[in-house]
Amino acid sequence: MRTRTHLAGALAGFSVFFLAVAGVITLGSPQAAAATCTGGASSDFNGDGVTDTVISDPDATVNGIRNAGLVRVVLGGGKGVSEISQATPGMSATPETSDHFGFSRTSYDADGDGCTDLVVGTPFEDIAQSGKQLVDAGAIYVIHGTPTGIGAGSKVEAYTQTQLDPTTSTEAYDWFGYTVRAGTTATNEPYLVVGVPGEDVTEDGGTYVDAGCIEYVHGATVVPLNEDDPGVPGTVETNDRFGYSAGGTNRFFAVGSPGEAIGDQEFAGSVTVFSHTLSGGLPTPLVGIDQNSTGIGGSAETGDGFGTSISMTGYRPSGQTYNSDALLAIGIPGEDIGTVADAGAVEVVRVQPSGASTRVASIDASPLDVEGVPVPGDFMGQRVTITNTNTDVVTTTANIRLAVGIPGKDTANVKDAGAIQIFRPLDTAVGANDRLLTRGSGLPGTATARDYLGMALASGTTNLYVGMPFSKAIDSSKGVLYVLPWTDADGTTSTGTKTYLPGRDGLPDAGEAFGAVG
Repeated sequence: MRTRTHLAGALAGFSVFFLAVAGVITLGSPQAAAATCTGGASSDFNGDGVTDTVISDPDATVNGIRNAGLVRVVLGGGKGVSEISQATPGMSATPETSDHFGFSRTSYDADGDGCTDLVVGTPFEDIAQSGKQLVDAGAIYVIHGTPTGIGAGSKVEAYTQTQLDPTTSTEAYDWFGYTVRAGTTATNEPYLVVGVPGEDVTEDGGTYVDAGCIEYVHGATVVPLNEDDPGVPGTVETNDRFGYSAGGTNRFFAVGSPGEAIGDQEFAGSVTVFSHTLSGGLPTPLVGIDQNSTGIGGSAETGDGFGTSISMTGYRPSGQTYNSDALLAIGIPGEDIGTVADAGAVEVVRVQPSGASTRVASIDASPLDVEGVPVPGDFMGQRVTITNTNTDVVTTTANIRLAVGIPGKDTANVKDAGAIQIFRPLDTAVGANDRLLTRGSGLPGTATARDYLGMALASGTTNLYVGMPFSKAIDSSKGVLYVLPWTDADGTTSTGTKTYLPGRDGLPDAGEAFGAVG
């Protein structure tokens, strides 16, 4: 029998930047759809058919409490802005210093009523239990959308790890909810992956600190999962951080372990891909991928951080009537390119239902046709997001876009201004149509030192979301969020980038890390 214990030690940091991604929880049976919620949009909290925008600020001060964190929802169609924090009525917790509410989040119709619901991860939440304060144990919150909006008056559900999965324990420094990823399976069942990268795993008399695990929710089934479970590639080891990152489609999901040792190479990293098909009550493991895997570019090296960020999208082969496969983008921000340390790279892999995986593209800045050159400390691949812009047709280079964050990139003599690079990874030559976006070139504003552009990325079928939560520039000293149509991002149109800033468009003029997205 496997048991788990936890030591009072925070996750050891990587030598690269980090920011989390997000997800949604659905438990029990969906409720009947409300007549006033039309749905039809993937982020539609009032169910009016118009897409809404979520903007996190996990470092925000709430009721005088520093770094308590909050999330704002801008309702589409000019219907107002909602602010959600642990001070919102209906919350079971209160703001505390360094909770970082909003560190991870996503949106999804969790209860099937036609209104999208918001899930917020708070991995640094301290949990009081049995007279003890469990530091950074973590929690997630589900805030339900309503026909009148979201926030005050919404139904709120809060879960610690034990509340989500009674077979586990809530313990200090688990970082439950560090990353979450959710969606609906091909059989129309909701699923959720909650990353717990600080989980210590006790196995065969040994305790593996920060080995990590996930909590997997499939409909009403909730199961813990780590590298010791049947069929899961890899071995439970100290510092694996299994559950640090996650991505998914309706047929697959993937879990990143950027601390995984490959041979004697520490923190080389790996990614494990699963099918949502349950076997023995567990999702089906399909394949483990690292840089020593057949066909994958490069080789596993200490500090590569393979899987620090991952993203998945559906892939429809020629002759197929649905998206049977998936494309998986894997960020490797610590990759050395030749003798250039931490220049970074990205792998794009096609995954088939059988578990067969094929490299589609190996991307770094060294090829002559790719804009830019490898530079030490660029950390290319610190954040990645890949999207199929039209899942109703056979997948080609015309409808797959990949955005890659390069937060350490210097531009125009500006240190660590950062950049976003857009690729069409199915192109024969990956640099044939790439485009480098910086502030002042493809994005509004002027590049400023330590903007770290590329630290916050997300995407949908229509838009690319680029956050710059750490900027202290005059025009964005509290952070900024850019929303670009994909056609603008790749330079084929110029319909206009929407800029969200504190103090504009009904948003309060306050913020510390405004624009955090996963």
